[in-house]
Amino acid sequence: MDAITRMRCFIQVVDSNGFSAAAREMGRSKALVSKYVGELEDELGVRLLNRTTRQVSLTEVGEAYYKEAVEILQRIDDLQASVQSSHQEVRGRLRVSAPRSMGDDLLNQAMMHFLVRYPEINLDLRLEDRFVDLVEEGFDLAVRVTQLDDSSLIARKIAPFRTVVCASPAAIERFGAPGVPQDLATRPCIIDTNYRYKQNWAFYDKGERQSVAVKGPLEVNSAAAAREAALCDLGFLRTPLFFVSEDIGSGRLVTLLEEYEEPMRGIYAVYPHRRHLSAKVRAFVDFLVEWYADKPKC
Repeated sequence: MDAITRMRCFIQVVDSNGFSAAAREMGRSKALVSKYVGELEDELGVRLLNRTTRQVSLTEVGEAYYKEAVEILQRIDDLQASVQSSHQEVRGRLRVSAPRSMGDDLLNQAMMHFLVRYPEINLDLRLEDRFVDLVEEGFDLAVRVTQLDDSSLIARKIAPFRTVVCASPAAIERFGAPGVPQDLATRPCIIDTNYRYKQNWAFYDKGERQSVAVKGPLEVNSAAAAREAALCDLGFLRTPLFFVSEDIGSGRLVTLLEEYEEPMRGIYAVYPHRRHLSAKVRAFVDFLVEWYADKPKC
């Protein structure tokens, strides 16, 4: 019996909290599962599990082995799925969750071009500003802008992400350029309510986070509308760089307070698991990485 099969049996016993449950999950006899785990321990020369008549528990060595074994098998399964998916058709219904603000610009463009490349995909795109439960709500994946925390989800970085404060040259001349973030409290600001902190804009000065309460002539939950307001000289805007990169390049908008910007975050594709990743999800994530790589840096 090969080492991979023994390893799978061991992991299933741990995940199922017992040999009987593991045997049912794997469609094998309890005696055979016990035999495979015993052979694994003999091969390694250590005891991985403490066994009693009622339960099993990991030894200290077993706990360390379990963590490494899970990673190894995930990589093996991922490699196999990658090879298999290259021969599978990219088709079917794909449910994607993303922030509403991202749908105003590049993400919408990416989605349409993805459908052109893969006409057998039926895309269900939900734009909403909340963290959906991918498993409970039946999503294949989500696109999120975040500083990624520890999570049970698998994540792949699509692109870097940062925000900027900007304004038109006419607005800067009219209201005055802010020298420090606190100056924004007395200047008209355009508030995109999709922004994480809404009316409280976060900045960093020598590693210290500070928050500035802002107000202004417009609050809107659309990055496109907020950008248009800035182009109409209505005030200062906090927005993702990729929404205004062309405006900045042309001089229609000017960036301000760059030395106080928050640490760079990222745009991630997140999905519930790596094992047996479907061809449609793999193709979509690969496409997003390719798409954003060709666009102005975020």
